[in-house]
Amino acid sequence: MATEPGAEAPEDVTDPIAYFLDDQRYHGKSERTLEAYERVLRQFEAFVTERFDIGRPREAGRRECMAWIHSLRGEFESSTIATYASYLNRFYDYMTRVGVFDDNPMALVMEELSESIDTDPTRRDISVPEMREFVATIAHPLERAVVVTLLKTGMRVGELCNLDCRDLHLETDAVDLEWTPRVELDRRSSSLFVSSALARGTTANGEERTASNKRKRDTVVPVDDELRRVLLEWLAIRPDAVSSARPLFLDTRDAWGERLEPSDVRYIVEKHARDRGWYRTGGGTTENVTPHYFRHFFTTHLRDRTGDRGIVQYLRGDVAGDVIDTYTHNWGDRVRQTYLEHIYSITA
Repeated sequence: MATEPGAEAPEDVTDPIAYFLDDQRYHGKSERTLEAYERVLRQFEAFVTERFDIGRPREAGRRECMAWIHSLRGEFESSTIATYASYLNRFYDYMTRVGVFDDNPMALVMEELSESIDTDPTRRDISVPEMREFVATIAHPLERAVVVTLLKTGMRVGELCNLDCRDLHLETDAVDLEWTPRVELDRRSSSLFVSSALARGTTANGEERTASNKRKRDTVVPVDDELRRVLLEWLAIRPDAVSSARPLFLDTRDAWGERLEPSDVRYIVEKHARDRGWYRTGGGTTENVTPHYFRHFFTTHLRDRTGDRGIVQYLRGDVAGDVIDTYTHNWGDRVRQTYLEHIYSITA
């Protein structure tokens, strides 16, 4: 039943779990890891069969996956539940990528679960004033722009690196730099467009991408006056881009003028977090401040300030169709207004 690496998946797989495990064995996974995967996946298979009369994992949807996660609570610690959920997500994601399944019902579930894990009280708790003091220590315009953009938009590292100038609609009279914003930003000034279509290895705007965007839908994120000032400070010194795609954020060191890579962003954040005492080697996610922590910070503080979970989900890019319809159609009246009224200030 297993496929050789690179082989096309058969159209009909009678035992998807066995198929997945065999492929993972080809990819070099240890027998111990494979046993852990099989134990969890078979438990999920038995649960949906008994609870929902679903005979095969491919027939399970988001609600069935959520029900399984809920059934684990009270029996396992949150860290164990997160591990089990990641196994199921990797299973569905892989089977979707090789064409055996049509979609991954765990994708949205993982976003919701990540929020739940991020609110674990053992995680470092940083207030807005403390984050403001942290940002004040960052002097370099590029590093400051990267950190402030992450903090004020909640976007992922790869999504930030994939931004081109055309994805930003901003009045730039103060700097000698012009471009034409993409059509999706027509009549949406002071805003950023984050695409859901970009993936590692694909070519977009004339450049092959080395990072993926993980959004469920395209998202238009407002740019408030504070972020605008920080971006203009960066644009005023931004070097000429090597790529004709004109990336928004460029390396200013060894790879001068080339698109900033996710590793560059992680280095920037780690460097300043270490100086602040917010990062140590071996510290783990409950202690260290990373780019992903900024996404958690954005989610927590904006949700608490707005009381509107739907808007925060829209801005994060992890929303279902019904939510996207509501907020896309009312972008100018509701999302932008709510965001500008409640987004925190993190610069002096």
